[in-house]
Amino acid sequence: MDDHHSGPVELGAPMDYREHEKTYEMFVAGSKWSLLVLTALMVAMAAGFMGGAGFFGGLIVFIALTAAGFFLLR
Repeated sequence: MDDHHSGPVELGAPMDYREHEKTYEMFVAGSKWSLLVLTALMVAMAAGFMGGAGFFGGLIVFIALTAAGFFLLR
């Protein structure tokens, strides 16, 4: 029942580390920008629906927060 393997663990092609790093960087960037936009959207919806700012007030809040986040997270 106890299997002893003496061969290599990885039998596939060698890892392309540069491509892996590039994919990871794209994933982190996509997560960062998605979180920024979704957070700005939630705050703008709260301002528009509950704060009495209305549609255009919420739109202005969304644009302002997205622009500020863009410049802060660059």
